[in-house]
Amino acid sequence: MTLRTRTWLCAAGALGVAVLLVTAFLRMPEFGGALHAYRDLALPAALAHATPNLVSSVNFDLRALDTLGEETIVAAAVVGALSLLQPSKEERQRIGPQHGTVMPVVKFAGYLMLPVTLLLGIDVVVHGHLTPGGGFQGGVVLATGWHLLYISGSYPALARLRPIDWCEYAEAAATGLYVVTGLAGLLAGGAFLANVLPFGEFGSLLSAGTVPVLSVLVGIEVAAGLVVLLAQFLGQALIPAET
Repeated sequence: MTLRTRTWLCAAGALGVAVLLVTAFLRMPEFGGALHAYRDLALPAALAHATPNLVSSVNFDLRALDTLGEETIVAAAVVGALSLLQPSKEERQRIGPQHGTVMPVVKFAGYLMLPVTLLLGIDVVVHGHLTPGGGFQGGVVLATGWHLLYISGSYPALARLRPIDWCEYAEAAATGLYVVTGLAGLLAGGAFLANVLPFGEFGSLLSAGTVPVLSVLVGIEVAAGLVVLLAQFLGQALIPAET
């Protein structure tokens, strides 16, 4: 493809995006006005499905299909990184033990915060339909907590306690079960990802129908995917350059 062709193709795409943006801005409600169509629709829907966290209601109920697309993008990014950063056998053999010292206070803080961070991540995922948080946020917290081993200890310690294979299985299983939950909604409620489980009592842990189920699945997928992704980046970073 020539430079002239690429330029025209880029210009056509930019023009299309500009038209969409201008159209969206022209149709926006007046700033400071009393008309908020999305709010007026989303809030009653969240209350009707016993979901105190309005953001989770939007992500895992009203726009659960969009969340499936975002989850798929995360999985595709991990697969792409695995393909590009997979070290060869010779490179794996060149990964030597980590040298240098870690300050005792850093080790103590890391070991102390590791279980706290893991518990916090689980809490954020499980209670995502009740309080601020959810699967995406909690998954990142869980992956971060796991890698406190690397900060406070060493890479070999992290490598020994990091089940990469199981994380790969968990990421694939969580993504697949998200689709299965959508198909269950299609069979029981007539719509893909329809919220067909009992809504329960407002404010209780077992409530909001499929919202906490999807939040947990996304939390597993994000946490496992980030662990696998960071493993590849750390592996590449610790391979010494050949002289």
